[in-house]
Amino acid sequence: MIVVAITVSTATHTHHLALMAPKISRPSPLKRLTIFSTKQRLSSWISLFATAVGCLGACIVSSFTYHMLREPIERGFISLWIVTIFCGLLWLVGVLHVFTAENRTTSVPNILSSRLQLFTIFKYPHAIGCLVSVLLSSFTTMGIFTGGVLFIVGQLCIVPVHLLYFWLTYFLFPLVSLPLLFQPLQNLLKANSAKMKIVGLLLSLISSGFGFYFWESHWKWGHLLVFGAIQGTSSGLLHTFGRVLMLETAPCGEEGGCSFWYGWVRGVGLFGGFVVGSVVPRSVRTSFGAAFCSGLVGIVVLLFGNVSDFGAAKEDGERALDSKESISV
Repeated sequence: MIVVAITVSTATHTHHLALMAPKISRPSPLKRLTIFSTKQRLSSWISLFATAVGCLGACIVSSFTYHMLREPIERGFISLWIVTIFCGLLWLVGVLHVFTAENRTTSVPNILSSRLQLFTIFKYPHAIGCLVSVLLSSFTTMGIFTGGVLFIVGQLCIVPVHLLYFWLTYFLFPLVSLPLLFQPLQNLLKANSAKMKIVGLLLSLISSGFGFYFWESHWKWGHLLVFGAIQGTSSGLLHTFGRVLMLETAPCGEEGGCSFWYGWVRGVGLFGGFVVGSVVPRSVRTSFGAAFCSGLVGIVVLLFGNVSDFGAAKEDGERALDSKESISV
């Protein structure tokens, strides 16, 4: 049930982001390409600040979980129930907009066309390449996080409060670094979503390579804070611009089906990273090495895998032009 809830919520939130961005009509391919940058900037800002606020919520949940886990052993199940109820209340607050939002649609959707929409993504190579990059980036971030936490708890034997500091750094640092650092950097370098994902994967390569090479060294808690800051920023970047890139490569009017694939593929990547990071807890080099290779392949896919937001917009515009010409004939 938890996996289903996460997958459905990820898909619906991604689709909701597409609805919040300005709608682009299809009068001509040229107009679509000129207005495309406006939608890209707006969706990037919305996704970036949504990720930052989500980091704050994750920080609150992790702090509350750490506090409840310090209860006596005989109250362990009670503490677990309290944490679960607290997370459920936060989830309920997050979905209140479903009941308060105004329904602007008047037509009844066709069920058959909605089901067939799930398979139209295979006609668009840009969207397929984006899904592959989402799978690899999700595997990379979860593998590093799971392997790193088990390495900290099982092999470093640090003070428990230092684990809390690591969690807070991991979740709080993107709250500052994403809006203040990478958004001006994106505007300065004119970087699109694919390039920003490459930056996030490069940061994951740095953190996983550092952990792979120095796994036998004695890590101090300052090293943990730097490791958490780098990897937290990487995870925030990959989550922010992975969702934006998925919407940019999705064909116009079919964002719902692509959002479903995005949520499902991302869940599969997180599951794979968790399995690799937790199956061999005594050998952290396995999870860090697998994450490093996955991140490297993800960069190759983004560079040479025909993943381009501008290319997707041009491709969609050409399809619209061909459709218009066929109708006129």
